[in-house]
Amino acid sequence: MKRHMTSAVSQQFGKFASKEHSERSQKIINKAYVKLMGLDMHEFQEPSSYKTLNALFTRHLNEPREFSMEEDAFISPCDSYITECGDIEKDQALQIKGMAYSVDALLGDYIDDEQKKRIEDGSFINLYLSPKDYHRYHIPTDLKVLKAVHIPGKLYPVNIPTLKNKVDLFIENERVVVECETSQQQRFYMVLVGALNVGKMQLSFEPAIKTNGDAREAVSYEYDDLFLKKGDDFGCFEMGSTILILAEPGMLRLNVSKEENVRFAQTIARLKS
Repeated sequence: MKRHMTSAVSQQFGKFASKEHSERSQKIINKAYVKLMGLDMHEFQEPSSYKTLNALFTRHLNEPREFSMEEDAFISPCDSYITECGDIEKDQALQIKGMAYSVDALLGDYIDDEQKKRIEDGSFINLYLSPKDYHRYHIPTDLKVLKAVHIPGKLYPVNIPTLKNKVDLFIENERVVVECETSQQQRFYMVLVGALNVGKMQLSFEPAIKTNGDAREAVSYEYDDLFLKKGDDFGCFEMGSTILILAEPGMLRLNVSKEENVRFAQTIARLKS
């Protein structure tokens, strides 16, 4: 796969964002970014304390957020805006109203066809993280990770104007597909979609995955005993991007709707037993 110019642009911005500037310059950069993007920093350290712009992007919460410990509570993995959600129609989920994409193509060749079929006529949620949002992501329910697939691609923006105009945006962009199973052996996927500027996605349980790097072909990582708990931090986006959740039929009862802002730890669905 030939490297796309969106990846090259993102790499250059990434170099700037990861560079430690002089203390005075870094304070100015951080303060300007917070003001320009309208970041709410009340749960985080002072902007001036971050030694790089990237450290500010990937900031940790000062204190853990509380979430429901009820077994059926499925929480939002991130702070985000729901661009679309609802039912998958056979193999088709919505990128945005009036524009569908193939779930089969999104998940790629390393997910078994039989497992893909389990998602047909299921449900989905598209969670868009803007540059102002908290950029770490968390586990939405107790689960077992079965597989993580890194699929290199382009790094188009994933904001609303691009969602409305770029067909198959999620399929063309670089992404990481995480295949999960609940304690009730229900199958669902979290798909981390890269975006313009930096374009990196970190997975704490799989450091071998290096996004917006030199990889040209998809690579799959499989696990036998990788269990994660609800609320666990499992990585971050470096700049804005999107998490897609795709679940098998009958697994989720959504209690949110599109065009709604949600926060990590908020209950966004209930698991059906």
